[in-house]
Amino acid sequence: MSKLRDLARGKLCQIRVPGICDGNPETTVLAHYRLSGLSGMGIKAPDWAGAYSCARCHSMVDSGRSANFTRAELKQMHLEGVLRTLAMLEHDGVKLW
Repeated sequence: MSKLRDLARGKLCQIRVPGICDGNPETTVLAHYRLSGLSGMGIKAPDWAGAYSCARCHSMVDSGRSANFTRAELKQMHLEGVLRTLAMLEHDGVKLW
């Protein structure tokens, strides 16, 4: 397991889907953002393109389906979570590159 995936344990969710996020740090994992050219069939996105995510938010952004949000809105929440996660990592002194 990568260092960034290990660091996700116990962190607060950074995707924060309204009405879905339970804020439970015990279920937090690194949710990889899918982007053409960065990931694809059988190719997982790099860990630096991941967001700390509770199990509920991870499930929501992975499925891309919601009665309350469009796929584009979920992708935006996920991407914002990636940026918040990167900011947290920088603040904690984690060197990504």
